[in-house]
Amino acid sequence: MRLPLPQFAGGTRHPNHFAEVIVTSTSEFLAQCLEPETLSFPAMPPFGSWVRSLDEESDNLIYAVVYHATTSPIDSVHRARALGMSLAELREEQPQIFAMLKTEFSAAIVGYKTPGKQQSFYQHIPPRPPQIHQAVYFCEPEEIIVFSEELDFLRMLLQVPQAPVDALCAAAIRGIYQLRKGDRTWLVKAGRYLSTLLRDDYDRLRVILSQIHL
Repeated sequence: MRLPLPQFAGGTRHPNHFAEVIVTSTSEFLAQCLEPETLSFPAMPPFGSWVRSLDEESDNLIYAVVYHATTSPIDSVHRARALGMSLAELREEQPQIFAMLKTEFSAAIVGYKTPGKQQSFYQHIPPRPPQIHQAVYFCEPEEIIVFSEELDFLRMLLQVPQAPVDALCAAAIRGIYQLRKGDRTWLVKAGRYLSTLLRDDYDRLRVILSQIHL
């Protein structure tokens, strides 16, 4: 039988609200995905996807890019083992499995948006990161498009510790390029900015650009 877990009242959670901050630091945060209402695994955010949270003290919206995600047992002592079942068979015969796993992801902070009438995006580390237990949302396409008018976030992504930074930059650019429906002018601008950052490493630049497509 599925273990009892807190349930949210219908309509109280924004559809883009999918996770909660569980570890926070100056330049990144770790979040845990919320349990779905059906027998399923929590949706793992795609590599290079854009998320946002909130610093309640300043009301700044904190923007970040996902660079690592894991699904593992809640019990850190025991590892998951292969069962040889499809998802449909797991739902039928082992439904408790879904309540015993957690999905977590790390997101690198790339900027923030200030509150008030003069709302502005800034592409540098905010004064404070989101607090513990703050909601994490998928960004709306319009937010990402406006944020990406400037490209300083690419420099920040190239400096994320312990991340596959070349693939991360490529995934972020690719996602924006697709949201912009193949805006070639923006892509050329992003490529030129990257070429400035990587002017002494043509091979890295070539590999990043080769991963960008519609």
